Amino acid sequence: MSGNHVLVVEENSDRREKLSTLIEFVNCRPVVVDDPTIWFDQVDNLSDIVMAIIGDCGNRHITRQLLRELVNHESRVPVFTLDLPDAESQEFPGTIGSLRFPIKYPQLSNALQQATIYRGQSNNDQDDNSLFRSLVGNSRSIKMVQRMVDQVADSDANVLILGESGTGKEVVARNLHHFSNRRDKPFVPVNCGAIPGELLESELFGHEKGAFTGAITARKGRFELAEGGTLFLDEIGDMPLPMQVKLLRVLQERTFERVGSNKTQSADVRVIAATHRNLEEHITEGRFREDLFYRLNVFPIEMPALRERPEDIPLLVNELIKRIEHENRGTINLTTAAMISLCRYSWPGNVRELANVVERLVILFPYGRVDYDDLPAKYQLEGEALPEQVTAVINAGPSPDTHRNLPGTVPEPQTTQPSVAVSELDTENLPEEGINLKEHLANLEYMLIKQALDEAEGVVAHAAQRLKMRRTTLVEKMRKYGIQREAD
Repeated sequence: MSGNHVLVVEENSDRREKLSTLIEFVNCRPVVVDDPTIWFDQVDNLSDIVMAIIGDCGNRHITRQLLRELVNHESRVPVFTLDLPDAESQEFPGTIGSLRFPIKYPQLSNALQQATIYRGQSNNDQDDNSLFRSLVGNSRSIKMVQRMVDQVADSDANVLILGESGTGKEVVARNLHHFSNRRDKPFVPVNCGAIPGELLESELFGHEKGAFTGAITARKGRFELAEGGTLFLDEIGDMPLPMQVKLLRVLQERTFERVGSNKTQSADVRVIAATHRNLEEHITEGRFREDLFYRLNVFPIEMPALRERPEDIPLLVNELIKRIEHENRGTINLTTAAMISLCRYSWPGNVRELANVVERLVILFPYGRVDYDDLPAKYQLEGEALPEQVTAVINAGPSPDTHRNLPGTVPEPQTTQPSVAVSELDTENLPEEGINLKEHLANLEYMLIKQALDEAEGVVAHAAQRLKMRRTTLVEKMRKYGIQREAD
């Protein structure tokens, strides 16, 4: 949570101070508003606010007005009320939950987790690099997936995404949400296999205060958090049978109750489920309800394993490197031999394993060239010639919508030849017509690098020492200026 800000509106100075101390304790930064009537002017950047805690604003009217402005603001700040009567909290469905003073560490930590789900996941689905990461490819199977996403995205039909672990099932779910008419509402994922069965009901449907031991405050469940949007139930095959019955009722009747409550709530939520398990075998073995399977399996989409579409591997590698470059974590260039070897591997971990390998290579060879011998031993594979469609992709280069060289090809040097000799420039008196400072500094850097390399007899490590910079940084600058030297 480091770097996140928590907005605090509370009239009582003692409570305000205690809240600020606790917020700092969980590695967040409190943003305290002392005048709720002009709260917007006192917040520099609302996008930095991970959640808001709204307590006593002086009078009931001001509190209601502030809540209304926050929950309706386009930034979608998750809002928690503090010691506000439940009757008033329910008038603002945009609030995530209510807190009671004094707030303890577990309650604040839990509130931050809910806020991250509500806002962070919703923001991530609009990040194109993340959204389409695993749907890159031109193979027949991935084109079929893309076409099916286009066909069903606008409907509210339940979708069941099948496929091995690591094939990108959640990415398909995010695409379905992104292209639907619910895209402006939350996308809320739940990993049914990661939550203990006894806690899953509370996680999905929420609970009331005192519903069970430890239920100190009321809490909204994932269905309420996803209201109007999409709920993604990952690893649905691991859901316990008792919960399957309750989920089936929600899918049939579109209603549910919080744990410990008899109040029925409606659920305007689109449900997308995913699993790597064979649900039909589970049905035969009595581990999955047949009626739930048919309720979920309205529109099945099967994600192909990576080994079934090797022609997509060069494009995926290219996209993964672009993502690492975008995050300023470095880059690499794969030779044709290295790329062919990766295309021969069976990839039991699918795209997730490929992403891990690319990241490992970037760490091992920052801004370097990765050849066949540089790959980890298990990925060094020789054999018969690859299918034509695979070699065609490797040799063809990047697809038209990409803007960098495909790994396996040598990028054209972006040379910057000096247009004005450094020695010709009088540093005491600028030319009458002026100079291009950026170009002049680039020329100066170019000449100093060449001089250092000449004096070091082409040994890059020695030249880097003379220039007081890291060797990898010098290699990157040599590529930038198209300076060719035999690397040490």
